[in-house]
Amino acid sequence: MAWVYLVAAGILEIVWAFTMKQSNGFTRLMPTAITIVTMIGSFGLLSVAMRTLPLGTAYTIWTGIGAVGAFVVGIMVLGEAVSPMRVLAAVLIVSGLVMMKLATS
Repeated sequence: MAWVYLVAAGILEIVWAFTMKQSNGFTRLMPTAITIVTMIGSFGLLSVAMRTLPLGTAYTIWTGIGAVGAFVVGIMVLGEAVSPMRVLAAVLIVSGLVMMKLATS
């Protein structure tokens, strides 16, 4: 169950990163409110996952989901640039996440 909480926390991290961008430096009310609520939810779920998962594993997976997810949202929703180097970097992050999961009992 800890892995489910961790993935949910990572998804919420993607949401808060996106809505933080949309908040325009916390000057827009709704995106700011969504950012704060999803940050709290993300941290809360991460803390629950950390009850059983090792710190290094949980934190690495959480940040990796957020990083790669934000990268994908940036490209698909915000029209950010796609380059081979950026895609390779994302692939390497995902590879590291898979290795971290496989290394955790």
